[in-house]
Amino acid sequence: MKLEGRVALVTGASQGIGHACALALAREGASVALAARNRQKLDELVAQIAAAGGKAEAFVMDVTEEEQVKSGIKSAIAQFGKIDILVNNAGITRDQLLMRMKRADWDFVLNTNLTSAYLCIQQVIGSMLKQRWGRIINITSVFGQMGQAGQANYAASKAGLIGLTMAMAREVASRNITCNAVAPGFIETNMTAALSDEFKESAVENIPLGRVGSPEDVASAVRFLASDDAAYITGHVLNVNGGLLMG
Repeated sequence: MKLEGRVALVTGASQGIGHACALALAREGASVALAARNRQKLDELVAQIAAAGGKAEAFVMDVTEEEQVKSGIKSAIAQFGKIDILVNNAGITRDQLLMRMKRADWDFVLNTNLTSAYLCIQQVIGSMLKQRWGRIINITSVFGQMGQAGQANYAASKAGLIGLTMAMAREVASRNITCNAVAPGFIETNMTAALSDEFKESAVENIPLGRVGSPEDVASAVRFLASDDAAYITGHVLNVNGGLLMG
């Protein structure tokens, strides 16, 4: 139970990678504040964690709405007393070639994937500074590192998260707070389920390990970075991509 006594906040916790991260952190003993828009799914996850002997609470929050982020995180800190670990996982896609991309789709993706991380960090950093311990983990993407046609908005938002990670790592290192990113490759989630079988087969051909990743693969990396085992790692991007991108 390497995270016993710690409190983690996970955004986008209702499904996919966020759901797996919440379960992994709870299994290590952390109390988990679950943030997402879907109350029913959050309540189901709270029950699942409780049934396994863990502790979790749901906080319905649209991370694109600043006031909801402020009030939601304020409620989480009031409930748990602090936030030790922040996992900025909430993310969406609105794919289209740039020449045809609507400004609304650009803004929505950047606000959800990047600006939300800034908002959440701003709300939890006071708690971390006060206790001189913290872990900020941003879920970026291999496409933020190598780009992807038809995903200029998504790639830009995920590349921005990498820059934000490194800037924050420098800002708060003196207070024993680390800031790292996890960059998943092709992961089997609802976001990728809509892709054609042909596209998936082509993607797997480019993955040296020969398989699509699971949300649990990403959660394991997050769990490590949240622990004291990763105390001397900051400003780092941990690739979880099966070898799709190396170097």
